[in-house]
Parts: sequence; C-alpha cells; structure tokens
Amino acid sequence: MRPPFPLKEIALQSGLSLATVDRALHGRSHVAKATGLRIEAAIAELERQYAQARIAGRRLVIDVVMETPQRFSNAVRAAFEAELPALRPASLSARFHVADTFAERDLLAILARIRRRGSHGVVLKVPSTPAVADMAGGLMQSGIPVVTLVTDLPAPVRLGYVGMDNRVAGATVAYLLARMAGPAGGKVLLTLSSARFAGEEERERGFCDALQRDAPHLGAVTVSEGFGVDRTTEQQVKAALAAEPEIRAVYSIGGGNRAILRAFAQENRKIDVFAAHDLDAENRTLLAGGQLTFVIHHDLRQDARSACQMVMAHHRMLPKDFRIAPSRVAIATPHEVM
Repeated sequence: MRPPFPLKEIALQSGLSLATVDRALHGRSHVAKATGLRIEAAIAELERQYAQARIAGRRLVIDVVMETPQRFSNAVRAAFEAELPALRPASLSARFHVADTFAERDLLAILARIRRRGSHGVVLKVPSTPAVADMAGGLMQSGIPVVTLVTDLPAPVRLGYVGMDNRVAGATVAYLLARMAGPAGGKVLLTLSSARFAGEEERERGFCDALQRDAPHLGAVTVSEGFGVDRTTEQQVKAALAAEPEIRAVYSIGGGNRAILRAFAQENRKIDVFAAHDLDAENRTLLAGGQLTFVIHHDLRQDARSACQMVMAHHRMLPKDFRIAPSRVAIATPHEVM
C-alpha cells in the first residue's frame, strides 16, 4: 500500500528516522508495536492537520519542549492547538516534549535528537543552565530558531522571548499584596519551583525590590526546588512555617498551590493574601473558591501565536518589519472566574 503522505513528512511528525518509517510501512523487517503505533498516530495527525488547515502554503513543524507541571503544560498545549489552525501564511503543526521534571541529560538528549532529525523551530520552557544554553546555541547554529517561553535563556542562544515581563509581574504582585496585607508587620512566603528558571528569579527579584520600597514592614522568605510538585512543595512550606512564625501571606511563583494551602491548614496557619501565577484549570478552581486572592496571568494564546510568528519570520514568511507585541500583565480576581 502506498503511504498517504511522503515518508519524510511521516518521519518528521512521528520523530522517527526515515529508515524506520520506510521499513515499517513497507514491511521490510520486524517493527516494534510501539513504533507502529507512533507511525499510525503521526499519519492520523497529518490527516487531521491537512483536513483542518487545507494546506495552502508551506508546512512547518515546530517542537515545544517544556519542563513544567502537567497543569501548566496542558494550558500551553491547548493554547498552541487553538492558534495553529488559524496561522498564515504557513501551516504549522507542533510536537510536544513535556515532563514535570527532566534530568538534565534527558533534556539535552531530546534537544540533540531534535537537532539531528530537524525542526523548523523550537520553543523552550526549560532551566537556564550552561549546558542547556550551549545546546540551544547549537540549534541556532544549525539553522533551527529557538524561542523561549515564559522563562528565558541568554539572548545570544535564542531568537527571541515570548511571555510577560517577569520583573514587572513580580513588582505588580508586591504593589497589590502590600496594600491588601495592611500596615501590620509580618512576612511573605515566596515559593519557586526552581532557581534554575530565569523567569522565576526575575519575578522574585522584582517582587523583593518593590516590597522593600512599598512595604518595608513586610519581609520575604523564599523556598525553592519544589519543582511545582505537590509533595515536595508541601514539605518545603511546612518547614518554612515551622521556622518562620510571622509568615502571613504567600506569593506562589512556581505553582503547587493546593499543596501550599494544605500545608497552611495542617499547621493551623492563616493566609491573609495569596497571590499566584497563571489561569490554569487548578488555579481557576482555587480562585473561584476564594482560596486564592488574585492571579497574575497573561494570554497564553498570544504567546503561542507570537512564538509561531517568530519562527515564520525567521523563515522569511512574514514582512521584514514584522514585530511581536509583548504580553501584557493581567490580574484575575474570583469575580472573573465564577
């Protein structure tokens, strides 16, 4: 049977080598069941994309690589899938490589495979480490544009950044929280998923600088390396509460908000103000229930669109003077999600 698409396209969509796809579709040797399923899924995805977009121009395939809890990766995936069908002049599709946490060697292996097999662009939400930056630079040197999402890498190793200004976001939280917390003294607990994410450090720095200026009667206590995972985040928060009896507010930079709430409840401690990031499904529920005071967020669909447009501009598919609009910092209250 003749394959419904060029073998090269099936290989690109499935992430398999051209030789493997050729052997599988022509029955030239035994192929593992998992490999066959990947090829079937790739063909089904290609059929959906072709039918939906009615291919009218060049087709680009991008890779989205994210180290983030599933609640956020789901929100980002939904944003890309909502935007991709409407993008022009190219027809774009995306392959997602996501995990709550990656060992650095595994993350580097994924990026190495992408470089070896080819991609029209890579969108990264990953830790800013020297090894990751070197690999991103290698992708750029290979002609594969790299766009960072939400958290950044050094400018020389990426084409551009999409997302909110993280320092401004942190300062905005400090401004609001200081006024909501009132004149009484106390401390604010800042929870980061990991200091390896440059964006989270920028939020922390913006918050602390503004808090010191606007509300010097409030101190800040930071915990990190919980990776937004409930179990580790809860343990870290409990330890901070035991050590710091003056904590009375929370700025959750890295997520794990149910775990944070659970830790405060188990320690019989009150939260006067709870600020968080991102309107994912979990935070919408917590905000509607009044367990979060407010949420700083931005339009993930705009970010997805901007990332794809950067890739198209790199491939000279948009005008030379095309510019990406920055993501605006927005504030959600319980009234917006009820």
